[in-house]
Amino acid sequence: MNSCRRFAFVFLLLITVTHIARAGLNPIRIVLVVENNAAPRVAFGVEKLSEALQQHGYIVVKAKAGQKTRDRIIQITLASSGKKESFAIKTDGKGKLVISGADASGILYGCLEVADRIRAQGTLPDTINFSDAPEMVLRGACIGVQKPYYLPGRTVYEYPYTPETFPWLYDKEHWVRYLDTLVTNRMNSLYLWNGHPFASLVRLKDYPYAVEVDDATFRKNEEMYKFLTTEADKRGIWVIQMFYNIIVSKPFAEKHNMKTQERERPIIPIIADYTRKSIAAFVEKYPNVGLMVCLGEAMEGVGHDDIEWFTKTIIPGVKDGLDALGKTEQPPIVLRAHDTDAPAVMRASLPLYKNLYTEAKFNGEALTTPEPRGQWAALHRELSGLGSVQIENIHILANLEPFRYGSADFIQRSVIGMHDSMGGNGLHLYPQASYWDWPYSADSVKGGKRLLQIERDWIWYRAWSRYAWHARRDRKEEINYWSGLLAARYGCAPGNGQQILEAYEQSGEIAPKLLRRFGITDGNRQTLTLGMLMTQLINPFRYGLFTLLYDSESPEGEMLIQYAEKEWKKEKHIGETPVQIIAEVKEHARKAVAAAEAAAAGITQNKEEFERLKNDMYCYQALAFHFAYKAEAALSILRYKYSNDVTDLEKALPLLEKSVDYYRELAKLTSSSYLYANSMQTGQRKIPIRGTDGKMKTWTEVLVPFEGELTHFRHAVDSLKNKPATGVKIVEVRAATVKLADAGLKRFKLAAGQSAFSDTVALTGKFTPELARMEGVQLNWQKQIEQGTQLTFTTDKPVKVLVGYFKKRQAAFSGPSVYLKAPELETNASANDYGQADIRIANALVVKGQPPVNIHTYSFPAGTHTLKLAKGVCMIVGFAEGSSEVPVFDAGLTENGSSREIDWLFE
Repeated sequence: MNSCRRFAFVFLLLITVTHIARAGLNPIRIVLVVENNAAPRVAFGVEKLSEALQQHGYIVVKAKAGQKTRDRIIQITLASSGKKESFAIKTDGKGKLVISGADASGILYGCLEVADRIRAQGTLPDTINFSDAPEMVLRGACIGVQKPYYLPGRTVYEYPYTPETFPWLYDKEHWVRYLDTLVTNRMNSLYLWNGHPFASLVRLKDYPYAVEVDDATFRKNEEMYKFLTTEADKRGIWVIQMFYNIIVSKPFAEKHNMKTQERERPIIPIIADYTRKSIAAFVEKYPNVGLMVCLGEAMEGVGHDDIEWFTKTIIPGVKDGLDALGKTEQPPIVLRAHDTDAPAVMRASLPLYKNLYTEAKFNGEALTTPEPRGQWAALHRELSGLGSVQIENIHILANLEPFRYGSADFIQRSVIGMHDSMGGNGLHLYPQASYWDWPYSADSVKGGKRLLQIERDWIWYRAWSRYAWHARRDRKEEINYWSGLLAARYGCAPGNGQQILEAYEQSGEIAPKLLRRFGITDGNRQTLTLGMLMTQLINPFRYGLFTLLYDSESPEGEMLIQYAEKEWKKEKHIGETPVQIIAEVKEHARKAVAAAEAAAAGITQNKEEFERLKNDMYCYQALAFHFAYKAEAALSILRYKYSNDVTDLEKALPLLEKSVDYYRELAKLTSSSYLYANSMQTGQRKIPIRGTDGKMKTWTEVLVPFEGELTHFRHAVDSLKNKPATGVKIVEVRAATVKLADAGLKRFKLAAGQSAFSDTVALTGKFTPELARMEGVQLNWQKQIEQGTQLTFTTDKPVKVLVGYFKKRQAAFSGPSVYLKAPELETNASANDYGQADIRIANALVVKGQPPVNIHTYSFPAGTHTLKLAKGVCMIVGFAEGSSEVPVFDAGLTENGSSREIDWLFE
């Protein structure tokens, strides 16, 4: 105990004794019997128990085992057996209480349990007979050492540890508060997320130039990391440092004339050596820190490279660090299953390293259902069955931010689903909102004060950690538990507390149901609370629909387009339907607002925070009704696709008007209460509107295009009533002149009957007239499958390369396809570096015997460039002038004919 803490201890003791003396009471002495040289986390637990006793009038002294005393004894000891982190608390009937733990963490949790009971009851209980142990092996939260924007000269995930970028990282008081929150919630792991942290924390003899920070900052980083890991260990918390592969430091990249990250780059010996030595140095310097490895995103994650990288670079790097220390105890390595064949990697790795864990997203980067199913659930069960612990990741929560979320019921059912549906036995919890803006929430508060996430979203952390400890708690008892906590927080009666819980739980159903029935993706390229364009509702495939959202992360059911088609064909509906969800979210919203309003009169403390919570309920109501009326309008518009009856469009118009009215209300409710909706404010944000450079991050901004599509729709309906629609005006894409470095490559004019590839008979068929001026490049089909595509060209003006991706729906995790996977931000963070993530023209071209082709564009400035694409078949359809407009629409071409698309009604 340092001098400051000793002084505080004595001061508190004096105050307590004085208070008791004035009250005419005799203070009770408690003798704590603790072994000498107790582990740091045992000492921490004893300290917290002592504080609770002193706060309630007890005098606490310490003694050795066997020392005689007439005072009441609390003996703290290590049990001879028991489950990891388990503890038992028992009184012997003679005034002695024994706290025993299977390990140091068990003793810590036993001490905290007794301290909690003292605070709840106001006294040390006379009799206790209680034992407990957590269900989940790892229970952790994560912090992103990242920002909402890219740093100058850098790209995604590249954020060196510096005081200028992350002032909170060096705030020891902040860390103590946060770690105290984790241990109070019985969490035992903390994940720090960063693309390449090593160049901020270790200096390599062979690569001294790779360090990304100056000497003063490097020393601060060493001090910060030592402080953090020491304080975390006292609380029974593993610090686990996450990193991406393959990323190198900026100075290293510049020294060797390479990119910091390049997904299509093969494993290069010097990068492997640099990474292995970085990991070894990190393990040697910070032996009590675990590692979390993301093999995907920055390297092409499915194939042999991920296995080789993990088994020949990462694991050997960890072992090198242990050898340098002379240690055999292996720190945990967590393999993130994102964008990699995790089962194959684990099968190859378990014989080499035993302390391995796997981690995978529970509902993608959202919260949609407590019971995932299909191939996604099967993957989790397969990972769990390999013999290691499968950790369930509650990720970005792109459909929840920024509004408060506290549905204990939904969270409890989700944790049960982790066990039953996924085979998971660990929790990795992201912040509920504003992940990229840690430690602050998105709330706009008078005076410019920023709210801290750990304070605003306390119920989020409390609920997940409570059910990670024990999931199957009685529902009625849980209602009483949460109602009591909320009543205490807001100074109201238990009945009012239950009304607040009701508001949380009703609103907690809205965002999950909206996304799983109307959304485009489970990823953070969509911000659900900003709404969706009508074209995204009526033609989701045009926007790169991520089908896993519907196949695995939603209950069985129908999308809007499926429901409309079945209605027209008078076919039976299956599962959860859009009409059902429209009705349900409206009802949830009404009940949430009513419950919050009913509780308001009883609030006596934390009134400002309650008003913010109540405002969120109104925000959820406006959001729910906006989506509901827009979805109803979409069903009428989709019916027109089959009926060709303008009356169907006329029915949709007032519904769309109501939808926009509710969005205006949402914009009004948020204009002074929130700084933004989405915390990632880069070009990766796509839906409803691209959010580059911090644009289109508020409801007031997005209201403008929503009003625009309503105006356009009004005009379209008016025109249809007077004359038949002629469809979209054809805008031919202007061709650009480029010089190919490989003179042997043949070009072909885009026309029916042309050979699209040099080594196989695959003739072009129909194509959209916008591409009439394009001249494609004949690529080698087999070479693309075996080696990928690499095309070097020179241009004296900015140019767009039109790449055709075959529209093949590949079953998830079913093995590689011969077709190149289209750019997908869900798995590849660099999928929009050239503006290629969006489908420009869907179903634009037909190659006989092949799936339809979607057109994406890659933009390059004047100069010589090399377009590198991964293994798989695609087409180079042509080169367009950089200033030439490539329209965004669905041409609807298939080998069997043309489908009728109606996006033009809104564009």
